Amino acid sequence: MTEEELVLSATQKALRINLDTSIYGSMVEIGAGQEVARQFFRAGSASGTIAKTMSAYDRNFSDAIYGKEEHGRYVCKSRLLNMLDHEYSLIEERLKIADPPDRRYFTFADTVSTINYEKTNKGHGWIGVRFQKKSNSEPNDIILHVNLHDQDAKIQQETIGILGTNLLHACFYQSDPKDILKELYDNLFRSSIDIDMVHFYGPDFKDIDNRLLSLTLVKEKMTDGVIFTPDGLNHQPSDILHQKNILALRGSFRPVTKVNIDMLENGLEKFSSDKKVKKEDIQVLFEITLSNLKTDGDVDEQDFLDRVDILCSLGYTVMISNFRKYYKVIEYLSQFTPNRMGLIIGVDSLIDMFEEKYYRNLNGGIMEAFGIIFTRDIKIYLYPYKPNTESELLNSNNIPIHPRVKALYEYLYRNKRIEDLNHNKKVLGIFSREVLKKINNCEEGTWEHMVPEGVDEIIKEKSLFGCSCEFPSKKD
Repeated sequence: MTEEELVLSATQKALRINLDTSIYGSMVEIGAGQEVARQFFRAGSASGTIAKTMSAYDRNFSDAIYGKEEHGRYVCKSRLLNMLDHEYSLIEERLKIADPPDRRYFTFADTVSTINYEKTNKGHGWIGVRFQKKSNSEPNDIILHVNLHDQDAKIQQETIGILGTNLLHACFYQSDPKDILKELYDNLFRSSIDIDMVHFYGPDFKDIDNRLLSLTLVKEKMTDGVIFTPDGLNHQPSDILHQKNILALRGSFRPVTKVNIDMLENGLEKFSSDKKVKKEDIQVLFEITLSNLKTDGDVDEQDFLDRVDILCSLGYTVMISNFRKYYKVIEYLSQFTPNRMGLIIGVDSLIDMFEEKYYRNLNGGIMEAFGIIFTRDIKIYLYPYKPNTESELLNSNNIPIHPRVKALYEYLYRNKRIEDLNHNKKVLGIFSREVLKKINNCEEGTWEHMVPEGVDEIIKEKSLFGCSCEFPSKKD
């Protein structure tokens, strides 16, 4: 086994840092004990590395040091950043003048809430490091949000201790951000923790696209979903979805077309009119499953960025998920809100939803999957389908459902858990695969009207989706 392949224990990593005379800094932790600091003290020789540790558990004491949070929350990104700002400034103020010139300074911080005794909450936390990769340089930041899944507070605390040690070790001994992320799970079970948000900042990461790192989180199964807002930035999903009425539209969006927008607009109109939906609490999601990002078995990262850029430029929020099946999407979204949700799908997708073969992995088969879906407060909004001008329009009244599950479909339909959407006849015949073919074949003037305004120019200017043609400029 090579040195690169060898996975060090948390104690070994802590000792390696402790013995490195160039690394020096502070650790501040709120909640979950002081498990990260404990790893370094137990490893030995910590006096040459740890300048200070502190745990400001009491809220009043914490506020006196780091200031009050406007929203009153303590396990949040703003609290973490305030901790890093305050503690790193103290290092600069008190140590940098007198210390050896080759010192690389750091501040590690976390604010964590572990599961309570009654097990009525879920453990989660924000973890971050501000550190110098080289001495006398501007510091970098790495910020994570984590969810803890073990049902024991002590185990969750120990998990944070190992994760924090992995993070600090990776900051100093890894260069590639993707390698840093992969090291975070050393000596941890994937089932114990997921990382659903990551930000890298600083001079050593100036060329890093945090959206691609978010994709890595999904690709490496570190989390089930990541979210991007219209500004193009990745966010912690709970910050966007908490207590919202979520309306989701799944697709490949390669590229997004006018029919996709028509589906959303008609779905949003119907969803907004629901008495159980508060208009001000609606959160629209364009959801892309990871399988739709794959080309030749691997994820096409540039293609991913292209889709996110276009959808965000239109003002939409985008979620990338690991879910192939709809019941998994619903199960995931429902953890953020108990409120009514809506799912917009096409006829083909609804037919697939009622195919029993997709649920053979479940002991209860299709009934278990639909139990997961419809025990949540969700409605399915069906957009009609017309394959060609000669075909009959397919909707909820004539959709071809297999006789074995027909009764299940009719039950849901009669109870208004499945409802038809209105549609624009002018765009009904637009299909993404045909638009993509026309783009690839350089068929100028045949596809531009099929995509939302401005999208055609983005595709042409950036040569997206295999567009390698030279189009005349509008100025010409």
